[in-house]
Amino acid sequence: MMYQKTTGDISITVKPYFLRKQSQPEDDQFFWAYHVEIANSGSESVKLLRRHWSITDAKGYVHEVDGEGVVGEQPVIEPGSSYEYTSAAPLSTPSGMMVGTYQMTTSQGENFLVAIPAFSLDSPFERSQPN
Repeated sequence: MMYQKTTGDISITVKPYFLRKQSQPEDDQFFWAYHVEIANSGSESVKLLRRHWSITDAKGYVHEVDGEGVVGEQPVIEPGSSYEYTSAAPLSTPSGMMVGTYQMTTSQGENFLVAIPAFSLDSPFERSQPN
């Protein structure tokens, strides 16, 4: 499943997937990778300065992650182009969700936030619960 959100001229698309080989359900260790595409449909370049993630597990525990750039980079995304990366997230529960923001700046030095869509982290080990 893919998740998409647009803020101004910047579109974020996220595709999460469960990493079965890295996960150890018997030890409550579950891992996901997520592939992100950041597309710039505007008329000026933007630079990704910082990221903020809120990662919530199935028990409602929220882990906040802040840092410079993504995967060790602060990419500049030119008009009409995109930047892609893949990262990972661990949880101690078989499901959860992530949502966040990127802090960006224009070539003119104007800072702004871009919303990252909320996306679900679902594993085959999640027990379904009736409502």
